[in-house]
Amino acid sequence: MIAQATINDLVRAARQAGQRAYAPYSHYQVGAAALAASGRIYTGCNVENASYGLTVCAERVAVWTAIAAGEREIVAVAVATPNGATPCGACRQVLAEFAAGKEPAGRDMMVIVVTTDGYETLYLHDLLPHAFLPQDLNRT
Repeated sequence: MIAQATINDLVRAARQAGQRAYAPYSHYQVGAAALAASGRIYTGCNVENASYGLTVCAERVAVWTAIAAGEREIVAVAVATPNGATPCGACRQVLAEFAAGKEPAGRDMMVIVVTTDGYETLYLHDLLPHAFLPQDLNRT
């Protein structure tokens, strides 16, 4: 279980990260904060590109920042969007790849959807019930 103080820290960090988003095309600023198994929090924001396919979501930036720092397991992620949207499909798959306790995939990974007046707590297995995981590569 994640302490309320930690959830509050994640929500605050995601909101702050969203303020740093580079979104000159959509003007849709997103911030994310990933809680690693070590207890450290890593943030990310969406970064758009004139070649839209090169745009990167905040959730992936936060996870990749954690991975670059040597982390390998993410326990929770908070996502702050203008309208309380959940992570996109690509981000859900990346979260499943690095979810702590992968059996079953991300069963306990908390996904905190930050709204303007609070947050909603979801779980990755509800957002991506049939994730494709490394062990799926070994099936014949």
